[in-house]
Amino acid sequence: MASTEPPGKPVAAKESDGFVRAIARGFGVVEALGRPPGRHTLSETARLANVTRATARRILATLVAMRYCASDGRYFQLRPRALGLGLSYLSSLPFWANSHRTVESLRDETSESCALAVLDETEIVYVQRLPSRRILTANLGVGSRLPAHVVSLGRVLLAATPAPDLDRLVGQIEFKKLTPRTTVDSQVLLKELTKVAEQGYAWVDGELDLAICGMAVPVRKPSGEVIAALSINTISGTLTETGAKRRFLRPLQQAARDIQMQMPQ
Repeated sequence: MASTEPPGKPVAAKESDGFVRAIARGFGVVEALGRPPGRHTLSETARLANVTRATARRILATLVAMRYCASDGRYFQLRPRALGLGLSYLSSLPFWANSHRTVESLRDETSESCALAVLDETEIVYVQRLPSRRILTANLGVGSRLPAHVVSLGRVLLAATPAPDLDRLVGQIEFKKLTPRTTVDSQVLLKELTKVAEQGYAWVDGELDLAICGMAVPVRKPSGEVIAALSINTISGTLTETGAKRRFLRPLQQAARDIQMQMPQ
């Protein structure tokens, strides 16, 4: 699965009954090994995971013994068994197993790129993505991350976040001018999220990439809780929000309902 995860960050929490630092460091090493080019020396792994060489050496030896990692004596790289860690999460999603056909049908109906994503703090993570031939997006796939506040998927998911958590997340966003259209003001963003929650969809045009616009709707559990977002993306300039709403909103909403109906009660 593709990833744009940043290098490992320091593990600030102390060992306690509720936190095992060794496990945290182990996952940090696994994430470091998954960064391009896909194989790293001991020193590189330690730096990316932000641990000492001695700690990295012990963790890598454990991963090799458990067959999550392979080594040729100098370089370390993940083995296929590590894929099971990510697949365990995907399999736990109540909609994932049965939603692929729905997303594929939506892509075929609209001839545009379609995706499902979930929220992870201030980022979205793709759990399904089916590109069209109109947009070259080979660098995005399952597991890829994007800033939530500049894409339609993320706006829908942020808009569904309860107020206290939303305030915390917006406070953590590092607002950057990615394009001339990027929203870089927290109050403007909060106003837009209120609008998204009221109208039931998000439309974002050129805030992440000037060439791409998109519309997204929430995917809900049978209980009504928003658990994911579903989007259609196309080339910016080919449609206005009004045109996109006319062409995409009903198919998006129907696909979201279909996914909801396939979830266990």
